[in-house]
Amino acid sequence: MTETNQKDQQTSSGSADQSVHVNWERDLITRIAMAGLEEQRRARRWGIFFKAVLFIYLFALLLVYLPEELGQTKLGKGKHTALVAVDGIIAEDGQASADNVVRGLRAAFDDTETAGVILRINSPGGSPVQAGYVNDEIERLRKIHPEIPLYAVITDTCASGGYYIAVAADKIFVNKASIVGSIGVLMDGFGYVGAMQKIGIERRLITAGAHKGFLDPFSPLQAEDVRHVQAMLDDIQSQFVEVVKKGRGDRLKDDQEIFSGLVWTGEQSLELGLADALGGASYVAREVIGAEEIVDFTPKENYFDRFARHLGVVLAEKLSARLQFN
Repeated sequence: MTETNQKDQQTSSGSADQSVHVNWERDLITRIAMAGLEEQRRARRWGIFFKAVLFIYLFALLLVYLPEELGQTKLGKGKHTALVAVDGIIAEDGQASADNVVRGLRAAFDDTETAGVILRINSPGGSPVQAGYVNDEIERLRKIHPEIPLYAVITDTCASGGYYIAVAADKIFVNKASIVGSIGVLMDGFGYVGAMQKIGIERRLITAGAHKGFLDPFSPLQAEDVRHVQAMLDDIQSQFVEVVKKGRGDRLKDDQEIFSGLVWTGEQSLELGLADALGGASYVAREVIGAEEIVDFTPKENYFDRFARHLGVVLAEKLSARLQFN
């Protein structure tokens, strides 16, 4: 074999090896590209799936909450009885806050088809300030709309601040087993001085102002502090008693036990003049007001706010769980 033939064979062999190498690289690049495309398709499919799940979830929320929201604003034809509920503790940040109750009352009185208003109360009481706001607003609205009667209907409980609101009504209706009363004021707390002494903890309290640290639960109770707080409670109690007497008038029995903070059943409250008659919301609407259809004017959290709050709770729980495991 000549030297020329050997060179030709080597050149041909090198070209074949180079061709195989190039084809291998091209095949690898193609596979990588296809894998990338497949990954993109997979991600797109999962994205569509999660969007569909989210859409279904939101649609389900609409189905659950939208009818309720529409029911709040859908008014019947002709005259109706407007209802505003006071449920739970009367507090600034609660459902039974003065802002919520007053907003519902204003809407109820302003509606031209309202024949009468029912204030349905199921509350153990709460803030005297919030209850006072509602009582004052009821008095104002009744002067503006003297032709619209307002009746309080007590369900399970109407105590303390709840009764503070109820006495602004024309009449109070109860169930015979309702709990009514608790006309009084309290301030409670705890003292930890004895426990601190037992375990050897020293309280270090520095104040500017002689009474700035009064009623500190980690310091001994001072008689002067008690006298000051008692004077405040007595003042608020006298305001409460005055409101009750103004609202109930001669219907109240002359019995100082009424203002002792005790509670009574619905039947007993009738005897004491704390209530006027037995009856529920439907009875009052049908038999007293004469407009059987009841329209609820109680402001409620809309479904978007509920969803946002629910989502916030879920996210907080997830975050808390991650923090605990991490």
